[in-house]
Amino acid sequence: MPVDLGSALVIGQYLPRGSILHRLDPRTKILITTGLAVVLFFVPSFLGLGAFALWMLGLLVVGQIPLGYALRGLRPLVILLMLTAFLNTFFAAGDPTPALFHLGPLVATWGGLRTGLYVGARLVLLVLVTSMLTFTTSPVELTDGLERLLRPFARIGLPAHELAMMMTIALRFIPTLLEETEKIMKAQMARGADFERGTAFRRARAFVPVLVPLMVGAFRRSEELALAMEARCYRGGEGRTRMKELRWSMADAVAGVLATAVAVAILRVG
Repeated sequence: MPVDLGSALVIGQYLPRGSILHRLDPRTKILITTGLAVVLFFVPSFLGLGAFALWMLGLLVVGQIPLGYALRGLRPLVILLMLTAFLNTFFAAGDPTPALFHLGPLVATWGGLRTGLYVGARLVLLVLVTSMLTFTTSPVELTDGLERLLRPFARIGLPAHELAMMMTIALRFIPTLLEETEKIMKAQMARGADFERGTAFRRARAFVPVLVPLMVGAFRRSEELALAMEARCYRGGEGRTRMKELRWSMADAVAGVLATAVAVAILRVG
């Protein structure tokens, strides 16, 4: 099914392309994404975050992912980013003099503003690096990769296949639920609902008529999915075969070495 690049729903979407990133083993991409996310929390400065941003820009170019489409996935996080910057500006530890401005008893400091911008930039990069995994990996490949990585833990009783399946289904349903939320809100607005005016408590109450049908729809979709899986004789991972077996290649080794080198370089720069 073709992907609508103009859609506002980006999180969890897969963009089919013929790039080298799409052809990598899903296990390689999962491990690299996890490693880069961990490295991101150890980058101590804006210089390191800038180097990380350049690396992400290069990945977008290699993966043939439009930059505007990737940045569109940050729209749901705008309020969280603004709240993070606001709280850090007023409450983060920093040099109290000179104060930037006063908001009642609250004092905005330069150190707090710097911390807020730093935390916000790190959150943006974290969303981008995790989005690259879903942009370049289909849900089926993601499930197989997670299952293969979790398989060694099956010896201690961890249900690797079921856990990978649940994680993938949850990730896949994110854009579906966002789309259904948008439809319900538009239907409620057509009936006179107002989600933008009034106090914060009033606006929160206005979302109750949205949450109820959303939860009902989510349960209905989960039941339909369960019935569809049972109709196809799904019985878990036991005895399951695959049309395409996962195999490491030289490209995966090169990607792992390159990602490790870039991570070390970013940490040294930062």
